[in-house]
Amino acid sequence: MRSSPQQPGLQAATPEDPHQWLEDVGGERPLDWVRQQNGVALDELEARPQYGAIHDRLKTILNSHERIPFVRQHGDYLYNFWRDAQHVRGIWRRTTLDQYRLPEPRWETVLDIDRLAADEGENWVWSGVSSLYPRGERFLLSLSRGGGDAVVVREFDMPSRSFVADGFNLPEAKSDIAWIDADTLFVATDFGPGSMTTSGYARIVKEWKRGTPLAAARTVYEALPEDLGVGAWRDFTPGHEFQFVSRQIGFYSSELFLREGDRLTKVDKPLDANAYTVRDQLVIDLRSEWTVDGQAYPQGALLATDFRRFMAGERAFEVLFTPTATASLDGVASTRSALLLNVLDNVKNRLVELRHVDGRWQRRDVDAPAFGTLEVMPLDAIASDDYFLVVTDFLTPTTVHLAHAGSDERTALKSLPGFFDASPYEVKQFHAASKDGTLVPYFVVQRRDVKLDGGNPTVLYGYGGFEVSLKPSYSGVTGEAWLKHGGVYVLANIRGGGEFGPRWHQAALKENRQRAFDDFIAVAQDLVRRKITSPDHLGIMGGSNGGLLVGAALTQRPDLFNAVVCQVPLLDMRRYSKLLAGASWMGEYGDPDDPAQWQVIAGYSPYHNVFPDRHYPRVLFTTSTRDDRVHPGHARKMVAKMQEQGHDVLYWENTEGGHAGAANNDQQAKMWALTYTFLLEQLG
Repeated sequence: MRSSPQQPGLQAATPEDPHQWLEDVGGERPLDWVRQQNGVALDELEARPQYGAIHDRLKTILNSHERIPFVRQHGDYLYNFWRDAQHVRGIWRRTTLDQYRLPEPRWETVLDIDRLAADEGENWVWSGVSSLYPRGERFLLSLSRGGGDAVVVREFDMPSRSFVADGFNLPEAKSDIAWIDADTLFVATDFGPGSMTTSGYARIVKEWKRGTPLAAARTVYEALPEDLGVGAWRDFTPGHEFQFVSRQIGFYSSELFLREGDRLTKVDKPLDANAYTVRDQLVIDLRSEWTVDGQAYPQGALLATDFRRFMAGERAFEVLFTPTATASLDGVASTRSALLLNVLDNVKNRLVELRHVDGRWQRRDVDAPAFGTLEVMPLDAIASDDYFLVVTDFLTPTTVHLAHAGSDERTALKSLPGFFDASPYEVKQFHAASKDGTLVPYFVVQRRDVKLDGGNPTVLYGYGGFEVSLKPSYSGVTGEAWLKHGGVYVLANIRGGGEFGPRWHQAALKENRQRAFDDFIAVAQDLVRRKITSPDHLGIMGGSNGGLLVGAALTQRPDLFNAVVCQVPLLDMRRYSKLLAGASWMGEYGDPDDPAQWQVIAGYSPYHNVFPDRHYPRVLFTTSTRDDRVHPGHARKMVAKMQEQGHDVLYWENTEGGHAGAANNDQQAKMWALTYTFLLEQLG
């Protein structure tokens, strides 16, 4: 699918959906409606006494030069993309590791996106970069118009600091690209009619040689139109330079092929398992129990075996990780000589280091901070044992340490300042009993001297989908705009997420989706039971799948809340699979065109469960015109329907920003200032 979100033929009203015309994203009539709605919301919220101070403070935080410049190594340099008040669109810059160790590194600007956008008359938003290993002198830059998922790809030559005019350049599309060598790429993109899946992603991957037109690229593999998409890559590890093609059938099912010359050999893994190589080892991450050669391996386990012997038919695995009732695998990172397992134990991270020595795996626990959230970021997974260890929690400013596999010694390199005074606050973890008796954990960030009288303004945040784990993290925005004003912040770890591995996610899939909503409602009820808050002072917030979550909570238990912030949401679950990338999520929600599945989905689809004779808490809907992942028509139509029924809602649609809702720091400051002003007004 091209980046333009407009989908011809969908804009007309129908008897079943009189608001369907709002799906015409760029149509003049819908945009007039958007401008009118934006004007109403901005006139009200920007006039509130707290808005100006919150906005200015958030803009200062988001543009602060004291923020951590997170980096990625390419060749001999560390690269960073940076936005601030002087560089609204941002600059791509680099430094050395020795310089990065200093409090004030010396940065070299490589590319100024503000200047590029001005020179070319384009609304460029930075979307990432890929370099040719190991020298890091040639790059593939992705640039989005307005912040959508569809990007333009342009080859960049580092020695000359210039784009390669006749290089590997792709027009705007949802593309997947990877280097094979200096003169060859894997490319999956929009090759013309029939080359994209129903989800809007490329279904054909080709090998593209330098100096030849894209039309002459040679087909490597074709997926089916109903698949999610396809991709390919090369492992650059010396001695293990394998090439792979991945057919992504659905969100949770895929096939993997080893490419040798023109031959593709299937890697015999379970369809719902992730598999990849680390040097000579094949690593398999199981989403379901797998029995092979009479041996059963549990759901959520991590297995390893010799890759070549596996491809020859051997099935001798070593179990690297086995889940428990409270512990799941949160991530795996590799360095030159080690695997680092990031384990999530009762929603707190810990690290385990594994080394493959003399045919056996050796393990040790890494002496890392035993609180909050840990993230491992290798500098060069092929040639170095160095990695960045990022440490954060709700009240401790994020810190980046330089660590080394095989050692517990590390050096703190960068740390956020305390953007708010954390000393008055505490973090507690509670559990709420869901409708079916399942205990659901959640975190509460509140003042130490909080009065349990039910009068505390409280915002409950959730997601509950796609195996995404919500973990503690430091946010100057939340601290300054909410906690500082007397608010309580709550993070719910409901089913559908990945906090306890695949089982926690799969418990709320498809026909069991209601469990995620039941969990969220149970947490809200538990907050009231504990007298942390009460319905008059309780608000809920979520985005994307979390927007669906709060939309369902809004329609199912409107008596339980007094404010709802619904961001870039899915809401019309009858048509979601026909809008933008929606078809790719049927593995999560089910197929609404199947009558039996629609009967289940219809029971919670927010757009179909809002009625004129019910009283709902006030809602602020936010989305982005440039969101080409979740169609802005979801939010538009919900607002139109609720207003038609006489309900009190506000709507703000950013004209750019993509699925993140904001394309730069200034837009983020505005979005969050509007959000927290709304919540303070409703709940304070």
